[in-house]
Order: sequence, then structure tokens, then C-alpha cells
Amino acid sequence: MNGARRSRGARRIHRYPRIAPVGEAAFTVEFGDRIDEDLVQRVLSLDAALADDPFPGFSETVPTYRSLLVLFEPERASPERVERHLMHLVRSLGARPLPEGRLHEIPVCYGDACGPDLESVARVHSLTVGELIQLHTAPTYRVAMLGFAPGFAYLLGLDERLATPRLATPRTRVPAGSVGIAGVQTGLYALNTPGGWQIIGQTTLTLFDPEREPPFTLQAGDRVRFVASH
Repeated sequence: MNGARRSRGARRIHRYPRIAPVGEAAFTVEFGDRIDEDLVQRVLSLDAALADDPFPGFSETVPTYRSLLVLFEPERASPERVERHLMHLVRSLGARPLPEGRLHEIPVCYGDACGPDLESVARVHSLTVGELIQLHTAPTYRVAMLGFAPGFAYLLGLDERLATPRLATPRTRVPAGSVGIAGVQTGLYALNTPGGWQIIGQTTLTLFDPEREPPFTLQAGDRVRFVASH
């Protein structure tokens, strides 16, 4: 009996959505534990709901693929009040349409110096360069989140036929505007940073301007279409 009890207790059942404190001035609202379009839509819906109906002391949010970090000013709002407000918004998400998001058409120079990994990625998938470009430019992508470097846009919607592992050895410098593939994701580098994504192209668009507000062109929830340029 005791053994059965221990066995049942050893199984952890993760119930979502889950709201948990992060320090004294933030909560995270988790919707799952995977990269999934439905989870991204729920995160973005909650983000939009907070923008429409903020609580006193609300500061900012940080969306990820599966969760939303909500920061607040503890001197203006108690944790209990913030948690109640978040629970109310989460329960009402089904009645809220997902914001369409701004659509960005981004010209991309594919291959050669702009995309040093394009040909090797094409070989991995037994595709011609033209076929790879066609597959990459076909979807309308959704900006799921920004990270690992400031302004780096993770885009959801990559054709599964293009899923490619990261480079075995990351580059010490990837130019701003580079378009890459890593696993089931495609992404855009807003700044010159190190990185291990397979670089297949580059855009000449300015994705970061410190004089703008917000300074980064792409925001979570935006939509992106790539257009091959020469």
C-alpha cells in the first residue's frame, strides 16, 4: 500500500494555466511546457488583455513561447490583488479574439555572403537553394517572443521540412539583420551578436533604432512575411 502511495505521489501532474510568484514584484503565468502555436496565442491574448485592462501598479510584460512574465510595482499593488486580476483575465481569455498584430514584409538577400549556411541547409534536406527559399518565404510567421539577445525575434511558423539543428560551433559575431534557422524555429538578429543559428539570409532593414520608441521594429504578436530580394 505504502509503495503504491509513493508511486502515485512520484508522478507530477503539471496543471496549466499556472500562476506563480517570481520574487516580490512579478508573477509568471504558464500555459504549458512546449513550443506550440496554441500556447503562443494564449500568451499573446493575455498580454493584450493586460494592455486593455491593467491593474493599478502594472509595469510591463515579457512574453515567451509558453508563459507571460508580469511585472508590477509592489508599493502600489499587493501580490494577492495582482494574482486575482491575472486569474480573472486568464479565465476570460476564451472570449477575447487574438490581436492580428502588425504585418511586416521583410526583404531578404538569401545565400552568398548574406546567408553563408544556405547551401549546406539545402543539402541537409535534399533541396535546391530555390526550393529552400520558396519554402522559407511561403508562410506568414508570428513573432512569438524576443530574446536571447536584445530584440532577437523568434518566429513561429517554419515549415517542418526546414527544421535544422544549430551549428556545432557558434559564431562569435552574427551581423544585425541576419535570418537564421535553429530546430523548428526561424529568427531575426536585431543586433550584431554571437550566435549558433544556421544563417540563410540577411535583411537591410534597420531592426533596432535607439531613437525610436519602441527601439526594436518587431514586437511579440507581430506578423512577418519574408520576400526574397537580390
